[in-house]
Amino acid sequence: MIRRLLTLCTAAALVLTVAPPAHAAAEVYVALGDSAASGPLIPNQILPQLGCFRSDRNYAHLSSRDLGGSLRDVTCSGADIQDMYESQSTELGSVPPQLDAVGPDATLVTVQIGGNDLDLTGFIEDCLSLLPGDPCYDEYQDNGRDRFRDGTDALRPRVDQLIRDIRARAPQARIFVVGYATYAPRNGCWPRVPVLGVDANYIRATIAYFNQALREQAAAQGVGFVDFQTPSEGHDPCKSSSVRWIEPYVPASAATPFHPNALGMRNFAAIVTRTVRTPLL
Repeated sequence: MIRRLLTLCTAAALVLTVAPPAHAAAEVYVALGDSAASGPLIPNQILPQLGCFRSDRNYAHLSSRDLGGSLRDVTCSGADIQDMYESQSTELGSVPPQLDAVGPDATLVTVQIGGNDLDLTGFIEDCLSLLPGDPCYDEYQDNGRDRFRDGTDALRPRVDQLIRDIRARAPQARIFVVGYATYAPRNGCWPRVPVLGVDANYIRATIAYFNQALREQAAAQGVGFVDFQTPSEGHDPCKSSSVRWIEPYVPASAATPFHPNALGMRNFAAIVTRTVRTPLL
């Protein structure tokens, strides 16, 4: 009898040992952000919120295919931090607050935001210089103060609060703040991309400072950071159309000037996928 019980227990233990583990819950990925994330003009643009200029080939869609599960992509061109909380008006209608898409079922959230709060794209547009002349960067200096550095520092508590609010809505989610790419090489490449060298260096320094602030706020809140700036070096708008990830003033690919093209989105998706699969320390 005892031998039989031991045999049955051994068999049961073997069954438990070789039994397949329970399947992990499917990924529920929520993507928040502005035009750097939405992919304006990259085919195919998604209905019905055409005013957001959201592509089905942006990094969230491509990463979601690699990660599996479902995607709620509410990225929208023109979005700023306030549009996380309030309805956003676009040229083709109003869209709900992006945080409405974040719920307790979310397992992954990426957020790329803040560029429009600083009007970085407008600054790059202002630096267009078809002829050698006065640099534009000095227009953003005032009595030794730098407008973009001051603006970046003022955004820090708002980024902190946004991360807290995402965590409150999705307490089980892995959260990642996404940085911005490289928009100019050192000293630029005037006149191919008509930004004077000194302005190109200022653009680089400004975006580097902003990305560092985003990284620090992410670390302070214990969430991840996705670095686009470092890997996009050498893929800036000065490079050939087959190499660059960001388009120049006159795009050669279907994309908005100084925004990611399809090649850029594919590479950014690979970076996102790799980063979110790496355990947070």
